[in-house]
Amino acid sequence: MNIIFQIEGGLGKSIMATAMVKVIKNHYKDSTLIVVTPYPDVFLNNPQVDKVKNINNIQGLYLEYIKGKECKLFVNEPYRDSDFILESPIPLLKTWCKIFDLTYNNEQPELFLTKPEIDYFTPFYKTEKPILAIQTNGGPAEQSYNYSWTRDIPESNVLDIINYFKKDYTIVHIKREDQKVYPNTLHALDNYRSIAILLQISKKRLLIDSFAQHLSAALNLKSTVCWVTTKPEIFGYKLHDNIKSEIFTKEPILDNAIYNPFALTEEIHNIPYNDLSEIFDTQKIISSINNQ
Repeated sequence: MNIIFQIEGGLGKSIMATAMVKVIKNHYKDSTLIVVTPYPDVFLNNPQVDKVKNINNIQGLYLEYIKGKECKLFVNEPYRDSDFILESPIPLLKTWCKIFDLTYNNEQPELFLTKPEIDYFTPFYKTEKPILAIQTNGGPAEQSYNYSWTRDIPESNVLDIINYFKKDYTIVHIKREDQKVYPNTLHALDNYRSIAILLQISKKRLLIDSFAQHLSAALNLKSTVCWVTTKPEIFGYKLHDNIKSEIFTKEPILDNAIYNPFALTEEIHNIPYNDLSEIFDTQKIISSINNQ
């Protein structure tokens, strides 16, 4: 039987979906699993996957895998599930399993790196000091202010953390070219598989709810992960030390909210705090990093 599993959304969601392919194969052991995703190389060398198709180039899928064949389609979007939106926090993986009538047994993401990749990228990160890898901002390139209060770490916190660790660690910043450059940091290579290798050789990690925290989970690397409006109970992992933001000091503005109170990118004037310094307690973050 052919099973077509389609994933929509960002890189982190495809990394998380590597746990779903294990769930599917556990239920349908003799199936041929075809994964449709915007990020095909997330599934490179994955023994559970028989074929990977780029979601932007799936012409001919019907004739090749569906017409006249025994086939099952797992293409529903969990973000649009009623229980996911309306109920108390449910892990995304559990919602995914529920809508496909599968049982979740705590399967976790996996990434399969090759020795040539590791050998090639590791020298780029060779330093005299241990590495602290940080990802402080996420989201698309076109967002206003290049900062979203709903999940990014404010600049003042980041600077304090860098100043605390810069003497003893080489701080490597996971960022796009268009994102803020911090002093006393190095810029990580752009390819996310090389970033996985950075995380693997790093001593400590400070991350947000973005692709790097999913990579760390896939590599079984405990990290400090900061959360503002997204919830670790839904998108996070028990492996990590999940630091939630402080309670709002202002009433949130929800006039433009659709299915969820907040979007991943929100304008700075909608922030429900009097000051950016109120979002995180820097000492909590530093203590968490030290305890990794």
